[in-house]
Amino acid sequence: MANLSIKVNIAGRMYPLTIDSRQEAGLKKAAEDLAKKLKAFEQSYAVSDKQDLLAMCALQYATETLKQQEEINGHIAQRLTKLEQEVTSALH
Repeated sequence: MANLSIKVNIAGRMYPLTIDSRQEAGLKKAAEDLAKKLKAFEQSYAVSDKQDLLAMCALQYATETLKQQEEINGHIAQRLTKLEQEVTSALH
């Protein structure tokens, strides 16, 4: 678990980070994805204020995360219901 010092560009600003070297690829991919989303919002909505673009990206990421959590929770609930039915069936 070696620490690595890197710089990440987010909306035209450089952020120095110290991370575990195993996180580097994921962090760079996340920064690239964020840059693409920022550019897409900038082009789609003719917004040039970086703060507004970052807020829009944050909202989109939060919405996507909540949707994924709801899907996972629904899947878990279905599996628990099925297990409960199997246990109830096996006990009777």
